[in-house]
Order: sequence, then structure tokens, then C-alpha cells
Amino acid sequence: MGEMIDKIKGAGNQAAGRAKQAYGDAVGDSAVKAEGVGQELKGAAQKLKGAVKGAIDKL
Repeated sequence: MGEMIDKIKGAGNQAAGRAKQAYGDAVGDSAVKAEGVGQELKGAAQKLKGAVKGAIDKL
């Protein structure tokens, strides 16, 4: 169960991060763009955490 939650949260963070990056590009705000990059990376890590949990559960 935790596997799916991590994957869903990760996908949400990735999407929000991409949106922040696009907004930062549009308004020329490099701080918001950098925050978006960080949030997207956090999402990728969460998705990986979920995948690892799933692999461990299958052992």
C-alpha cells in the first residue's frame, strides 16, 4: 500500500515542479524555477522509493 502512495505523491511533486519551472521561465524568476527543479527531483525520489518498496514486498 505504501508503494502506491509514494508513487502518487512522487508524480504529484514532479508535475508541480514542472509547473513551477514553466512559471519561473515565463516570468523570468530563477528562484521559482530552481524551486521547481528541486520539487521535480523530490518527486522522482519518491517514485523510486515506492518502486523499491514494491520490489522488497515481492521478495
